[in-house]
Amino acid sequence: MAERELAEHGPGPAAETVDQQALDEVVRFTSELIRIDTSNAGDGSCRERPAAEYVAERLAEVGIEPVLLERTPGRTNVVARIEGSDASADALLVHGHLDVVPAEPADWQVHPFSGEVRDGVVWGRGAIDMKNMDAMMLAVVRQWARGGARPRRDIVLAFTADEEASAEDGSGFLADHHADLFEGCTEGISESGAFTFHAGGGMRIYPIAAGERGTAWLKLTARGRAGHGSKVNRDNAVSRLADAVSRIGAHAWPVRLTPTVRAALRELAALHGIDIDPERPDFDVDALLDKLGPSAKLVEPTVRNSANPTMLSAGYKVNVIPGSAVAHVDGRVVPGGEAEFRTTMDELTGPQVTWDYHHGEVALQAPVDSPSFAAMRAAIERFDPDGHTVPYCMSGGTDAKQFSRLGIVGYGFSPLKLPEGFDYQALFHGVDERVPVEGLHFGVRVLDHFLRGVPGRGRPAV
Repeated sequence: MAERELAEHGPGPAAETVDQQALDEVVRFTSELIRIDTSNAGDGSCRERPAAEYVAERLAEVGIEPVLLERTPGRTNVVARIEGSDASADALLVHGHLDVVPAEPADWQVHPFSGEVRDGVVWGRGAIDMKNMDAMMLAVVRQWARGGARPRRDIVLAFTADEEASAEDGSGFLADHHADLFEGCTEGISESGAFTFHAGGGMRIYPIAAGERGTAWLKLTARGRAGHGSKVNRDNAVSRLADAVSRIGAHAWPVRLTPTVRAALRELAALHGIDIDPERPDFDVDALLDKLGPSAKLVEPTVRNSANPTMLSAGYKVNVIPGSAVAHVDGRVVPGGEAEFRTTMDELTGPQVTWDYHHGEVALQAPVDSPSFAAMRAAIERFDPDGHTVPYCMSGGTDAKQFSRLGIVGYGFSPLKLPEGFDYQALFHGVDERVPVEGLHFGVRVLDHFLRGVPGRGRPAV
């Protein structure tokens, strides 16, 4: 079949460019990937290789050549490149991770690794985070290969390991040791964006991520004088640590609005008929959040830094005062808030408790006025004309952090249309994770349309 012309973004009815086979495949691939248990507890025991081999086989079946890469045996990544029709355009990275967080079957209505399709819904761990997107990627590019279609830009596909922990075996390894595979990539898309958020009154919002808070996982250590539990001890490590943890948990962080969050606030306020100017010195973001109803959830976690104590460890016997005590804190830092975070942690821990980074990654920002962001908006609104797209900043992080080392600007764009009652954010890492079949079909259509025609900036002449 001759190479098909690329669809243009614009108004008008949404032409069907996705065939039934692709719609069937996205459901089957999501289900079959879920059945491959790639639980990542962060202890190094995860093995993504079976899922990576599954992905590689689906690509090879249609003539797309995959490369399998490992830093650690069994922690496998898959990378493939699809050549675009415009040799002058820069490349686009499309990435999804193959690992999932653990799940306890006894807590679920349906076994989390069954991949069962019931009443139009695919059940299981990874249905939302993010084997659904992996399946969409596969379904789209396989259809292109069958029909001889090519995107405008080179598309680099990356299916990664270890995203649910440190990414050292996944995107970090790829960025540090296989940068050549991503040559020409200036932008990337991945998880946690373009899902339906029901804001009440029938309003459907599709938040597209154009930023991420930085990761600051901390280890706190208090030292003191070990001794008998019946004796007076003014150098008790547990007491010192408890005081520091209490201060951290109670701290009220100041507001720090980034450009992405300001843009999100403006657009959300406009959708709710509220006139604001977030540039004013007296702008009260908390007062605005109180007026936004459910929509406040999209921005509330990202208007300031945060630090939540999550783990405590000390002692080995009730009548023995230990000489040290340890706590862990999940810190998240808005872009530009790193210095404030460090200074504040020094103040809150005090002179008798030390802290350092157990794991840290940068905060990210991406422009919301770029041609690619406009193309994402257009793709969503083409297939849901009554939906409203807005930019937002993710409260957590993705593999985009590691790929940013290569100069790749990352967006969260894994489209799903969800009915009311499907709380996307609650299903992330939650019990009874699931995704509607129709949501997957919508995602394939949107992703296909976006990837076919998304404009590139053009590569510099060599």
